[in-house]
Amino acid sequence: MVLEAGTGERCRPLHQHGAMAGPHKVSTDRSTAGPRRPAWRRWLPIGIIAVGLVLVFVFDLDEFASLQHLQEHHQKLAEFVAAHYLQAVLGYLALYVLFVALSLPGAIWLTVAAGFLFGAVIGSILSVVAATAGATLLFLATKTSLGDCLHAHAGPWLAKVERGFADNQWSYLLMMRLFPAIPFFIANLVPAFLGVPLSVFVITTFIGIIPATVIFATIGAGLDSVLQASADSLMTPQVKGALVALAVLAAMPIVVKFMRRRHASKGR
Repeated sequence: MVLEAGTGERCRPLHQHGAMAGPHKVSTDRSTAGPRRPAWRRWLPIGIIAVGLVLVFVFDLDEFASLQHLQEHHQKLAEFVAAHYLQAVLGYLALYVLFVALSLPGAIWLTVAAGFLFGAVIGSILSVVAATAGATLLFLATKTSLGDCLHAHAGPWLAKVERGFADNQWSYLLMMRLFPAIPFFIANLVPAFLGVPLSVFVITTFIGIIPATVIFATIGAGLDSVLQASADSLMTPQVKGALVALAVLAAMPIVVKFMRRRHASKGR
């Protein structure tokens, strides 16, 4: 595939600008496409994520999202929330968004901590909002920095995958969120590569993470059991079973559509 050599457009195929249609077509397309985006603007989001990762580990911010930190400082954290509620809420939201946007492990303990610090209901709301915001930032950064390059180099197979995904994207995205075996960051990255609209991504993320978030925030509200737990022990067979059942429910539209197509093809 021949790629354009202009600054900031190295990942865009020439045929996207109409170069295969002759010089007149090229000038027409460029006049309506607007100014080119510099390369540094395309890679800026990924650069910010890289810098954020370095700062997190330099200042040991990853320790805040751990069972050990909750065990050692739960009393001080509770006192701080009681004395500075608004600051605690804003600080929690910022920390959670940072963890999700940088795909750092430990978000489960932030959700548990939210249940302990703010109660099951408020903790669930804060966790869902923060997780959705962080996932959206990662989605946009990936789509901006890597999406165009992937489309330019992947070839026709990616377009075929996108078409298949688009037919049932709501069900696929909800299933990815609900199924406990799929890591959260994977569910953030895949839609960015498959051309999912931002609105669909945000809505399915917000709805899809509610069940698990409510479960862990409710667990956090019972602090005594949490302080003696591990991440694996929180994912009991009952919890996994409930999430799998919800994921299967989200997949039902895909199954029904497949069965209808198969029945129609046999009828011919």
